Amino acid sequence: MKELWIKIDPNLSYEDKKNLIAETSEVCKTFIVDPEDVDLARESGARVVVSSSPNGDILLVKSLTDLTKAKKEGKTTCVSLTVQSKGDEGKVIEAARLSADYVTVRFQDWKVIPLENLIAEVRGRTRLIAFARDAREAKLALETLEIGASGVAAETSDIDEVIRIYKALMEGEAPQSLKLEPAEIVEVKPLGVGARACIDTCDLMEEGEGLLVGCQSSGFFLVEAEVHETPFVQPRPFRVNAGSIALYVVAPGGRTKYLSELKAGEEVLIVDRHGRSRTTHICRVKVEWRPLILVEAECNHRRVKTILQNAETIRVVTEDGSISIKDLKKGDKVLVHLEEGGRHFGVLVEEERIIEV
Repeated sequence: MKELWIKIDPNLSYEDKKNLIAETSEVCKTFIVDPEDVDLARESGARVVVSSSPNGDILLVKSLTDLTKAKKEGKTTCVSLTVQSKGDEGKVIEAARLSADYVTVRFQDWKVIPLENLIAEVRGRTRLIAFARDAREAKLALETLEIGASGVAAETSDIDEVIRIYKALMEGEAPQSLKLEPAEIVEVKPLGVGARACIDTCDLMEEGEGLLVGCQSSGFFLVEAEVHETPFVQPRPFRVNAGSIALYVVAPGGRTKYLSELKAGEEVLIVDRHGRSRTTHICRVKVEWRPLILVEAECNHRRVKTILQNAETIRVVTEDGSISIKDLKKGDKVLVHLEEGGRHFGVLVEEERIIEV
């Protein structure tokens, strides 16, 4: 479980400190404070106080000598270190060897490479908490080396920014899980030429993974990435040939977008046949004019549709495999995701009544 800490700026007024802790205590339980602010932190809602004061819950020390002494006294410890050089990395590694419970690290000019080194070296031996001034820095710390730091210490007095940092942390902790259900194919109809979009991601997908797309904002087909080798085309596991540019695609946070809106740098949701998901960024969107095919299916007495390119390499996912569009026929079962309500600029409005045919 990733942790969120907040460092309280000692230069803030008494009331500002109190307000910052009170307003953020629902999303954060751990606060770093100066010794004179320990009682203030507890009274304002902090559940765990990190301080150089012996009255805190976690003793904050700034040297390895003080760490050794505190561990002998049986205290829960946190070493605060700034990393500017290879030698500073060595201090963090030594703190882990000396059984520091936590190490907070603040990076100067170089951030990613030293954090990668430290995650690789101290993982499992201490909890590495990286300082972050905003959500962008927090997200980088949480994703570095895929594993990420054990948590982040928000170094800001902006309550809204703290909430954004918390959301970045929670996105990594709790990936969106979607319910997929089998739907029976009732119509497969070739159409004429139209514009379709290939979505090339910054990730590699496996069999059974792809994007959820559909003609309606309440019904989506799981279209598989180009992971299969064929006699004429090499696998492109980063790509989903997602279909007509007017289709909806499921994005992170329960939102939808039109395929026509997507561009490099934006996020989409990779989903597998079990409904497990992860977020990835788009590398490119390639729109070309190709023959299209309409696919209709029924699930729970509802009819859902999608329009895909009419080619052998486009496959829709089933419970135990996938089927090429060229082989798809009435009676086949494919996986779909259903939702209730309508969409307002991509946001689900469950109470809204909407008709899409």
